[in-house]
Amino acid sequence: MQYIDNIIFFIALVLGFGLFFKSLKEIYRNIQLGKESDRSDQKPKRWETMAKVALGQSKMGKRPVAGFFHVIVYVGFVIINIELLEIIVDGIFGTHRFLASIFGNGLYGAFTATLEILALLVVIAVVVFFIRRNFYGIKRFQMKELFGWPKNDANWILIIEFALMLAFFTMNGADWVLQQRDLLLAHGSFPVSANLLGPIFQNFGDSALEITERGAWWFHFIGILFFMNYLYYSKHLHIILAFPNTWYANLEPKGKFNNLASVTAEIKLMMDPNADPYAAQPEADPNAVPDKFGASDIFDLSQVQLLNAYSCTECGRCTAVCPANITGKKLSPRKIMMDTRDRMEEVGKNINKNGKFVDDGKKLLDDHILREELWACTTCNACVEACPILIDPLSIIVEMRRFLVMEQSAAPQELNQMMTNIENNAAPWQYNQADRLNWAKD
Repeated sequence: MQYIDNIIFFIALVLGFGLFFKSLKEIYRNIQLGKESDRSDQKPKRWETMAKVALGQSKMGKRPVAGFFHVIVYVGFVIINIELLEIIVDGIFGTHRFLASIFGNGLYGAFTATLEILALLVVIAVVVFFIRRNFYGIKRFQMKELFGWPKNDANWILIIEFALMLAFFTMNGADWVLQQRDLLLAHGSFPVSANLLGPIFQNFGDSALEITERGAWWFHFIGILFFMNYLYYSKHLHIILAFPNTWYANLEPKGKFNNLASVTAEIKLMMDPNADPYAAQPEADPNAVPDKFGASDIFDLSQVQLLNAYSCTECGRCTAVCPANITGKKLSPRKIMMDTRDRMEEVGKNINKNGKFVDDGKKLLDDHILREELWACTTCNACVEACPILIDPLSIIVEMRRFLVMEQSAAPQELNQMMTNIENNAAPWQYNQADRLNWAKD
């Protein structure tokens, strides 16, 4: 019976990490539904970009206050959870503060003191974020695409982080008092919990104190496993996916659009002076599926674009700088990414239920993203520039507009007129080429 705690711990650990990797596998499968895109070029530049943007949080500095607190939460929470390694070893083998035997008391004391200070900063930052998100009236946090689950999700994450830090301090404070009573070996330094919670725990009896320490230890461990598995349902997937997302980011100059390979090949053939216009075309494969221009559903988007959708933090910086949204249009770049992710999840549940995708009669276009939203975009790239982890909503908008124009001829009347004029007059205006300079005569 003395090993029952270790057995329960090991089972919880295996289940927690098992469910976590199952979720990651589903995310990977859903991303693989998109078209392959080669982003293996400029590897040194990609590693540098990932280090600066994902690890170094370089783009968060554009809003200094929010950026400062975000870095605190990010760095503090990651470093604090290094202690998870110690908890795992202690839980499996029944040891207590295993890292103290590795570091030595002096270094281990500095390590635990650093964790406590970081944890206190995380608590302060989480409280600031909660107040800022719910009571400060920031416009991008009050938009309708955040109503319901997205807003609740953001708040739940902050509450979970606060609870985990509170359990961390409770565990350390009770541990410190037990050490003072020589009921545990003296390891570590706890400047925050010893001063804030120590006087309270001094009034506890030995048994109550041990139950408090063990209860907080278990809560902290189970809480981390819960948080880890909650990420699958949360916008906070960016904690993990920001790294591959920034590595696979588009390194081309902003505003440079990609060309369709099939159209490029046709244009090159038309402009080749050595091409024989009367040459017989190679026989087409009767079973071949013709290339589709643009995108109407997630299957037509690239895997990088689907990764973008899963990585979206829903911070709304893209929407806050979107000129279409600012002037009252329906377009919200954040909503474009959220809708793409929702459609991926919809397709993923379909696959889970049927073993493969069965046509559900729905598409990303019209069922999730409206045409009015797509045509409101000015392609200014403000949303791309604003994103803190290099997500590109514009690329999805362009692909869907491509589909509307090239597959359905469903562009707005003004654009259709312009394209007709270009075809007939080689200019957007409805003037004959010979009359093009008449405006200059006077």
